Amino acid sequence: LFGVREDKDVEILLKRQLMGASIISTPVLVLICYTYLPAAGFAVRGKTGVMWWHLAICCVNGLYSGLIIGVLAEYYTSASYTPVRRLAVECKTSAATNIIQGLALGYKSCIIPVTLVGATVWVNYTLARFLGISVGAIGILTTLASSLTIDAFGPITDNAGGLAEMCQMPEYVRDRTDVLDAAGNTTAAVGKGFAISSAMLVALGSFGAYAQTKSLIDSPMIGAFQFMGLIFGAVVPYWFFALTMESVGVAAGAMVEEVRRQLEEKRSNGVNGAPDANAEDCDKCIAIATNASLYEMVAPGSLIVLSPLGVGYIFGAEMLCSFLLGAVVCSATMAVSASNTGGAWDNTKKFVKCGGLKEMLGDEYDVKLHGKKSDTHKNAIVGDTVGDPLKDTSGPALNIVMKLMAMVALVFAPSIPTTGLIEHFITKA
Repeated sequence: LFGVREDKDVEILLKRQLMGASIISTPVLVLICYTYLPAAGFAVRGKTGVMWWHLAICCVNGLYSGLIIGVLAEYYTSASYTPVRRLAVECKTSAATNIIQGLALGYKSCIIPVTLVGATVWVNYTLARFLGISVGAIGILTTLASSLTIDAFGPITDNAGGLAEMCQMPEYVRDRTDVLDAAGNTTAAVGKGFAISSAMLVALGSFGAYAQTKSLIDSPMIGAFQFMGLIFGAVVPYWFFALTMESVGVAAGAMVEEVRRQLEEKRSNGVNGAPDANAEDCDKCIAIATNASLYEMVAPGSLIVLSPLGVGYIFGAEMLCSFLLGAVVCSATMAVSASNTGGAWDNTKKFVKCGGLKEMLGDEYDVKLHGKKSDTHKNAIVGDTVGDPLKDTSGPALNIVMKLMAMVALVFAPSIPTTGLIEHFITKA
């Protein structure tokens, strides 16, 4: 339907696909609610008289909140807009200023999306309680096919660029894959925005199911254990984040040491320059990556599965409620920030590499100072290196943190005591 005439058209085309899917899905969602829900209304826990159009509003509300969050992610990560271009200018100074501004960009980028999800939760809960929140998540996931398509676009083009470089193809091939990869980084951030917003609503829906199972819908949020649960829940995403970041650092360090060993071994055998790796060398590097991806995830995975159980059995069901709320809210803000920061740094590197600063600096632009392989480019590469684990590992993994903790609590809800071991101990003492 749409042609690509310029480099910037790639990003616009992918965004149009997502917007078109959202517009087409709107009447479909309304028609489904009208057709399959009772016309006379029905009751949910805590509210009577829920009409079909209430749930239709909840679906559409979730659908467009996800779309707006995706558009905001594009603004903060695309080289077509001010935030990334400002990072590129900061790279003229040093890698440190690039990282400082990039972190600030990520923190700012989570304000509107989290506020928007909060407004969606309020409207949907008002209309249909926790059912409305869960249906809002379904609304976001209505365009799952399109959001997954544009999310996968980035890794595919990134790998294509890597293959072009390894095969020593002409420079213009790598330049074209960089353009596609830059658009893919932005669309990946858009997809992550969808995933984070849906994860929040799914986690809150599971939380509501847990609260209903334990008859805690009307329980007070004021109390010593409740406050402690919020604080404990808020710290778990940071703990998880640190473990995953540390795992990436350990695996990367092991990979670098292995490559250095191979180079030293080949040079000691009289091979000069940059020798080609054989199949055995490649297998060793692949083994390091795959083993690290399995073994290094044991501790983070155990933390997410065991922490809700520990809080529930030791402190009781009410504290677990507060614990889950703290974890969900903190995970959401960290996930948005990490994803957008990493995406912005990646596109900053590509923007500098392709000479994007020439348009901004005008006569001050010097390709030796501000172009490819310059100090400015090297500063941008440092930011991209820091941002890769943020946007590809720790940030997306926080979506699982939100959903899995709530799901574990729901599954084990019948066995979690109302009064935990600590309160029993205090009472007996």
